[in-house]
Amino acid sequence: MTDTARQTLVQIAYLVASACFLLGLRGLTSPRTARRGMGLAAAGMVLAVIGTLLHHDIVSYQWIAIGIVVGAAVGAPMAIFMPMTAVPQRTAISHAFGALAVTLVGVAEYYLFTHRLGETGQMNEHVRMVAIGFEVFFGSLTITGSIMAFAKLQGLIPGKPMTYPFQNVANIALFLAGFAMFIYLIIDPTQSTVFYMMIGAAVLFGVLFVMPIGGADMPVVISLLNSYAGLAAAATGFAIDNTVLIVAGALDGASGFILSILMSKAMNRSFRNVLFGAFGSQPNAVSGAGAKEQRPVKSVTAEDAASVLAYSKSVIFVPGYGLAVAQAQHTVRELADLLKSRGISVKYAVHPVAGRMPGHMNVLLAEANVPYDELYDLDQINPEFEHTDVAVVVGANDVTNPAARTDNKSPIFGMPILNVDKAQAVIFMKRSMAAGFAGVDNELFYLDKTLMLFGDAKKSMQALVTEVKAI
Repeated sequence: MTDTARQTLVQIAYLVASACFLLGLRGLTSPRTARRGMGLAAAGMVLAVIGTLLHHDIVSYQWIAIGIVVGAAVGAPMAIFMPMTAVPQRTAISHAFGALAVTLVGVAEYYLFTHRLGETGQMNEHVRMVAIGFEVFFGSLTITGSIMAFAKLQGLIPGKPMTYPFQNVANIALFLAGFAMFIYLIIDPTQSTVFYMMIGAAVLFGVLFVMPIGGADMPVVISLLNSYAGLAAAATGFAIDNTVLIVAGALDGASGFILSILMSKAMNRSFRNVLFGAFGSQPNAVSGAGAKEQRPVKSVTAEDAASVLAYSKSVIFVPGYGLAVAQAQHTVRELADLLKSRGISVKYAVHPVAGRMPGHMNVLLAEANVPYDELYDLDQINPEFEHTDVAVVVGANDVTNPAARTDNKSPIFGMPILNVDKAQAVIFMKRSMAAGFAGVDNELFYLDKTLMLFGDAKKSMQALVTEVKAI
């Protein structure tokens, strides 16, 4: 095959791959088309890899083959054996791997770039240095930022915000110092010492950037890091003249950033407050244990809760991270099917930031084959609660807290919540009285209409199924 024919095939593969990425992203805008969208995106990635393997610059396939085997050996078990509860941390560590690849490519490109400059004496490729510097700078901070997010989600380090005096000032100063090195390298690309100092500053910034962000804001952080990884990949495309990387990286960067903004809006908080507000570390947050000692709650058995459900006409399930931890999504659907067989109306209320990653609850419910037409977002379902007999909350804490509407001293005041407290009765399934990710007590626990069913969500759901069948 001639080089011209080979390059033509590469460009065709890249063009079709880019179209698949665009159509795949479009498909992800709806639960009904999400599976098809993921399939198109995967097909696009296969075409992009095939196109890259046909590139005329490849001298030997030996290391490429080794990389494919090693990558498949790591990636396949992560996808096959990973529990759905670990999707957020898997997403975070995947961002770290992607950013690491981008950064290593950038370092290699810089080495070759400066080596050529040293040999030819050409010092005027400043635009190329912009692409290399951008991919390495944002790639480096994404590596450590994603690792920090993974460690928090996995419980390897505390999930609550870790702060110290003048933290935001120090972080901003560090970022500006790294960016100043980036600008200096554009002016004089031969300063390799400055290049590696910039990488060091970015790596450190990634750690310090995520450290003060709490578990309640992890969905926004994961989305933002995804955006950074995409922008770095797009810059890599410019650096190595790869069209499909530019397209895919730009899509990833733009969509991740827009999603971060939308999720911040869903919490009624500014983007700045999410990143620098250390949400969840408020000293006035009430601990669940303290609240339990001071204020009584109505604790019920599965038999009592089943009676309330069996004689109702309408039920809304509100899933949260507690459902993910217990892996109770299949049992929830089983209970829902049982209630529907009795002629009871069943719906699911999904808050946009419930869980620990964007769309976490949708993913879990889709895995359990919950019908798409039973899933309702916040704006659609909120008017339904006051006409609903029972709202069953499965571990959704902060997004159901009425204090967000009534207590202007609460750190979550103003955050749009699901109006669970307006249902005729509430069954709240929870392991204990501990506070949620935001570190604040949930006023819903103490309402007269709220029945607390303590225990593992999956076991409690199984008990409810058994008791409802017996009625």
